Amino acid sequence: MLANYLAVKNEGQHEIVIEKSRFIAHIARAATEEEAIEFIQKIKKKHNSATHNCSAYLIGETDNIQKANDDGEPSGTAGVPMLEVLKKRGLKDTVAVVTRYFGGIKLGAGGLIRAYGKSVSEGLNHIGVVERQLQQIIHITVDYTLLGKMENELRNSAYPIKEMNYMEKVEIQMYVPIKEKETFKEWIIDLSNAQSEIVFGEEEYLEKDVKS
Repeated sequence: MLANYLAVKNEGQHEIVIEKSRFIAHIARAATEEEAIEFIQKIKKKHNSATHNCSAYLIGETDNIQKANDDGEPSGTAGVPMLEVLKKRGLKDTVAVVTRYFGGIKLGAGGLIRAYGKSVSEGLNHIGVVERQLQQIIHITVDYTLLGKMENELRNSAYPIKEMNYMEKVEIQMYVPIKEKETFKEWIIDLSNAQSEIVFGEEEYLEKDVKS
């Protein structure tokens, strides 16, 4: 698993109009090629009356799966520029489909390349991009007598609280960067005067918005 990578914030779409043609960018996450193909088919079915539904996707930690499809546009004028935007923005496991409803004015090869690239770029700006950072979930269990001190320190720390469970004792789940987990553990032991139970849980991605 990658320590961190960029991804589209969520599935979404954004429309622009260029020379009376409508370009609708649909962008989503896809962890596998099957998911990417399924998304493309879904958009094609939804916009089956469109002039073109061009697509691009890249999958894998090293972008080992990369595909681009011009769907009837002149070769290299749609899918490839779409893919290049995804790569330039540093995205992983992402699929994009740009639906075009022809407006009657031909754009030429250069115009098409710019239009499809711009559609994906503006679509990403509109939907948003996040950085996914791999974190260690650490479970801390303490008595209620320590809760006030512990919660105050944790909320003022650089480590986000995932959740708190109030049972016989209080269980606090924290997001901690993998490389900092031992340092964090020592800090909690010291903070609680060794009166806490600390368990390393699963690894999970934490998402933070990235400015366009």
